[in-house]
Amino acid sequence: MVNHARSPRPSREFPLGLHAITGPQGRDAHANAAVWAPAIPSIDVHWRRTDGTWTSETLVGLDGGVHHGVVGPVSPGSLYAFWPTGEVLPGTVGQAQLLLDPYSRAIEVVDTPPEADEPTSRSYYSVFLEHAFDWGPSERPHTPWRDTVIYEAHVKGLTKLHPDIPEELRGTYAGLGHPVMIAYLRDLGVTAVELLPIHFHLDEPHLEPLGLANYWGYNTLGFFSAHTDYATAAARAAGPAAVLDEFKGMVRALHEAGLEVILDVVYNHTAEGEQHRPALCWRGLGDLDYYRHDHAGHYVDTTGCGNSLDFSQPRVVEFALDSLRYWVEECQVDGFRFDLAVTLSRDEHNAFTPRHPFLVAAGASKALRGTKLIAEPWDIGPDGWQTGRFPVGWADWNDGFRDTVRDFWLRDIAALTHGGTGSSPARLAGCLAGSADTFAHSGRSALASVNLVTAHDGFTLADLTAYERKHNEANGEGNRDGHNDNRSYNHGVEGRTEDEGVLAARERAARNVMASLLISLGVPMLTAGDEFGRTQAGNNNAYCQDNELAWVHWPDDAASRRLLGSTRTLLAIRRAFLAEQPPSFPSRGDQSTLLWFNAAGLPMTAQEWEDPRTRTVQLILGSVGGTVNGLVVINGSLEETRIHLPSAWILQQQGVAREQPRTFRPVFDSASREPVSGRAGLRSGEADAVAADSVRIYRC
Repeated sequence: MVNHARSPRPSREFPLGLHAITGPQGRDAHANAAVWAPAIPSIDVHWRRTDGTWTSETLVGLDGGVHHGVVGPVSPGSLYAFWPTGEVLPGTVGQAQLLLDPYSRAIEVVDTPPEADEPTSRSYYSVFLEHAFDWGPSERPHTPWRDTVIYEAHVKGLTKLHPDIPEELRGTYAGLGHPVMIAYLRDLGVTAVELLPIHFHLDEPHLEPLGLANYWGYNTLGFFSAHTDYATAAARAAGPAAVLDEFKGMVRALHEAGLEVILDVVYNHTAEGEQHRPALCWRGLGDLDYYRHDHAGHYVDTTGCGNSLDFSQPRVVEFALDSLRYWVEECQVDGFRFDLAVTLSRDEHNAFTPRHPFLVAAGASKALRGTKLIAEPWDIGPDGWQTGRFPVGWADWNDGFRDTVRDFWLRDIAALTHGGTGSSPARLAGCLAGSADTFAHSGRSALASVNLVTAHDGFTLADLTAYERKHNEANGEGNRDGHNDNRSYNHGVEGRTEDEGVLAARERAARNVMASLLISLGVPMLTAGDEFGRTQAGNNNAYCQDNELAWVHWPDDAASRRLLGSTRTLLAIRRAFLAEQPPSFPSRGDQSTLLWFNAAGLPMTAQEWEDPRTRTVQLILGSVGGTVNGLVVINGSLEETRIHLPSAWILQQQGVAREQPRTFRPVFDSASREPVSGRAGLRSGEADAVAADSVRIYRC
């Protein structure tokens, strides 16, 4: 029997979700329930009482498609869900899939034992959760964009195999917040951890028969709910409040160490999948309003995941913004990376616009002010590639940087090795200088460019140097999934080898790529494990590999130590260089110094920029008012090249000479397996030999 809600006070259509309004904290309370369900004439909320029985009430208020009412009393931790008034329930309440609250603060999985030969039935329920947390003196670091170095990682995969983290904490929020992990990240030199999705997510149906699971987590069911499986066994046993405690504790620990937390968020689609699949939440509440449809009523899928949320609907925009505010205000996160962000920016005609209400509102929100907003600037819909077109206040993943660096240090070297030609240094120079050709027209500086060479999706850095084709057989799709355009080079042997010459060439290639990433203007992003050569055995689409193939191994061999040492050195060089520049560097182009010279130490000519035979260039990098400049020498040829450092006269003509003559002290050389900081410095105009296929950095 359904009761009509008899409110101790009038209900409101906001805030959406279930929120306590009366009763002592931690005790049974009446709650305001509100849900946007424009497809349903009348809706009931069902919830479980403390004695295990279920009850329900009809939400009698209705404004603009939002059903609302005051219900209760409801106990903290109670399961609840929605269902249309008068419609036959799809089974026994507590064992049947009713409609989740889109604003659930937690989700609980209920497995019903099978009868006869039937499979186990699984359903999902919202959890009534009012949560308080002691943040103590911790504060958000508010790291400036120019000092930011992002470390993309998976909560489980980062620590699951870490030998120095207690076993019961490995693969969990608590493991990531453990002092051992925090000390590693600080010592490495990164400033922000970007976490693959931690929102509650499901496995796609096709994975279970294959014995696989959705490891990455890009299949969200709860946009306000932390994924339960990333909590410790103790927290899971204690309940949703303990899980959220553990997540917030991780954020607090990272903040206390000066590290920011950025969440990878997936608002472009939901776990309900294709149109024919059963309703879990949004599909039942208002399919035509939540999801984008064509004129024939079919889903418009710009995500490749079966559905696309319709961001031309104001309520969908509101839903995403409410979720973002929750994670900032309640969980203190520092920013977001938006998966397939173009889908979030499509108007009523399904066309991308940089003035989309969602982009404008997120950038103008007082609650989100100061958070980092990063777009993955593409989807698979029409005109889906929009790198460089997002508005001021947003940063973009720079796929042009990724492809250019791979081309110069991998595909070009492969071509040269086999008697072909490479490319000129012009494209690489543009990327190192901040990709102005991509970002300037949107009114943004180099700090809008999130520079990356690898990410969770694709080859690891080590695999870029060891495989020329993908090896995704373990995914159960006949190696058809994943990208084919990897721009990689195996250096003569596909995969594992004991050939010392091949291994040395691969190490050098990895150092070249890492150096290009970490000396570039913009915001660098490393993928967890690349700093010491993590491999996925050539799998470039490990989304379903929740196992040792995709988890980060923590090796202690000589090659791993060398690459880790190089990465730390490069990050220390970057940090020291930026510390000597004014705060406006490099966002003020008129105050930045970017001077390019050829091997002879003379300014580059237009002809040299376009000549593919010109594979050696010198870059002096600094700023007006800065006290230190850097000189980067790139030798992308297969021959050792003799260079002349720019003379004092040339430097004076270019406006960067402050002393006569200037000293250039080498601080990094990718051709050397050992540190070079002890080498003697050179004077302006003096000659030096730069090894083939290498990067050398001087402090000047």
